[in-house]
Amino acid sequence: MDVTTLAEVSGNIGTVGYGLAAVGPGIGLGILIGKTIEGIARQPEVAGQLRTTMFIGVAFVEVLALLGLVAGFIVPA
Repeated sequence: MDVTTLAEVSGNIGTVGYGLAAVGPGIGLGILIGKTIEGIARQPEVAGQLRTTMFIGVAFVEVLALLGLVAGFIVPA
């Protein structure tokens, strides 16, 4: 193997790493939004409060996805 092949392999590993890092927040968003809809269906009178709390949770989950992306650029391969 030459040096060029090693550089290409490490680049592909970084891409796969970010793909795996995006799976967690994707699952988290699905659970978060699904449970909020379920709560609104059970108690429509608290829909505003649940929606507000959901958006705060969505922001935190999205930060995790962005950290996974940034870590791929910061950590050398």
